[in-house]
Amino acid sequence: MKRLTTVVLVAGAALVAARAKRAMGRRIEASPLWPMPALDEPVSGRGRHSTTTLRALVTERTTPAEGVVQLRLEAAGLPSWEPGAHVDLVLPSGLVRQYSLCGDPADTGAYTVATRLIGPEDGGRGGSVEVHEQLHEGTEVELRGPRNRFPLVDAPAYLFVAGGIGITPVLPMLRAADAAGADWRLLYCGRARATMPYLDEIRKLDGAGTRVTVVAEDEDGLPDLSFLAGVPTETAVYCCGPDGLMDAVTVALPDGREPRLERFAPGATAPGGAFEVELRRSGRTVAVAADQSVLAAVRAELPHVSYSCEQGFCGTCQQRVLEGEIDHRDELLTDSERGDSMLICVSRCTGPRLVLDL
Repeated sequence: MKRLTTVVLVAGAALVAARAKRAMGRRIEASPLWPMPALDEPVSGRGRHSTTTLRALVTERTTPAEGVVQLRLEAAGLPSWEPGAHVDLVLPSGLVRQYSLCGDPADTGAYTVATRLIGPEDGGRGGSVEVHEQLHEGTEVELRGPRNRFPLVDAPAYLFVAGGIGITPVLPMLRAADAAGADWRLLYCGRARATMPYLDEIRKLDGAGTRVTVVAEDEDGLPDLSFLAGVPTETAVYCCGPDGLMDAVTVALPDGREPRLERFAPGATAPGGAFEVELRRSGRTVAVAADQSVLAAVRAELPHVSYSCEQGFCGTCQQRVLEGEIDHRDELLTDSERGDSMLICVSRCTGPRLVLDL
């Protein structure tokens, strides 16, 4: 009995200490002097803490189409996800790339992702090449997420338009819509049938063969999108694929209708006006040209500043803003985060001057 009492007292003391630590943390965060301006190192740009980071093992590698690699990534304690979600994959080189989850949400022990090989001659920036050349069965990788900017909403009917590897976030949506007995249609486009993954599974989902239209450009040319003008208002329209396809779908819909889009390329890197950025802690000021990113200008002075995706998705380059009006062009930050921070790889300043905590 004496031992039991001791255990209870120790456990109680630990609980009280933990609560006191949390309370102190809340007081510190609420303090107007936090973070302290005299810190030697900036507190921003340390990565995001709102998503789970874990290690996963590549347990299976397949090729569902020419130039496409699919990976099964197994790990214990994987967070649940819903159709449309994606994860950040931290590659062996340190590059961070975003890939849609295209497996089954009920498979709680693994995530499935797929990527098409895009070489530098086609505008690739090295991520897909690294996946294809270095990620094999037995390789361990780091995952962050999942996050979902492309959720499947409740609707009486769905129209999905996918181009090439853009089928990956759409595939779980098709399965979910079909399982729910919803009315759905799919327009699936690609350069050639041999390069279009998951065609066999999609044909099985189609059943009677009336819901899916496959357009291979080498056989049929570009898809005819004129039918979109007559899409009923209650139909939810989803599109993922090359920017040209997503832009064409947006234009083809009736006035006032907007498709739900998933982009993994920066639609936000259009040039803006030139401005200055003061690096408060470093005591330097850099000029950002109209066709230059803040990241590029800052790294010319401070090469140690972290970055990865350069597309406004991963959050590695997030920095705290002390002064200035921010032109947010990212796909990641929450409304509260946008008040005093920015992703300097894509976002800009609407005025003549910006002050960063760097």
